[in-house]
Amino acid sequence: MTPSLPDVVVDYFRISNGGDDAALGACFTDDAVVHDEGGTHRGHADIQAWKRAARSKYDYSVTPVDSHRDGDRLTVSAELVGNFPGSPVTVDHVFELAGERIRALRIG
Repeated sequence: MTPSLPDVVVDYFRISNGGDDAALGACFTDDAVVHDEGGTHRGHADIQAWKRAARSKYDYSVTPVDSHRDGDRLTVSAELVGNFPGSPVTVDHVFELAGERIRALRIG
């Protein structure tokens, strides 16, 4: 079952699966931060560079399978399948939302 997710989170996963990473700016607040694989990425340019690097390093797809919301915090469990050790894995994506945009994202 695919969970019902806010549009901005649906857009984020669409971009993660090969959509135009230039559209990430519309998903994130200007001061957004992403934590992934031990790194921290701040602001639109850094977040776009992180996403481009991930797409060039790995061939992967990510599919949301479950979600839980607590106020502005949305945890999405997603199946991540690709050319990396241990694939497939289920990974939590913890979004902090600010209105209709993502203020923070922690993957892991």
